[in-house]
Amino acid sequence: QVQMVESGGGSVQAGGSLRLSCVRSGCTLHTPCVGWFRQAPGKEREGVARIESNGGAKYADSVRGRFTISQDSDKKTLFLQMDNLKPGDSGMYYCSAQTCPDLATMFTGAHWEPRFGCWGQGTQVTVSS
Repeated sequence: QVQMVESGGGSVQAGGSLRLSCVRSGCTLHTPCVGWFRQAPGKEREGVARIESNGGAKYADSVRGRFTISQDSDKKTLFLQMDNLKPGDSGMYYCSAQTCPDLATMFTGAHWEPRFGCWGQGTQVTVSS
């Protein structure tokens, strides 16, 4: 069941940029906090960036300074501007809407599975060297 719709992925050379977009579609849960995740083959889905309940942004250490999360004024579209991409950034990128406590938990390093909240089908990002 598609709940979010991601777009903007593609293939890019290292050092290049991509801008991902995500639109809420069919998510009826009360999940006001949003974030971006990525998953490489054989690895767990990891949090990349999120918007906190107070509007502040948080980033994984690996992307801080290179990625920027933002949303439209109507808060229906979420963006992830990715600059200076590295091969290690490759993976399937997902956006998710969660309760704010759940979203924060997903960035703590504790194990979790994407069974809660709303998720999209993902958009592939491939960074070549």
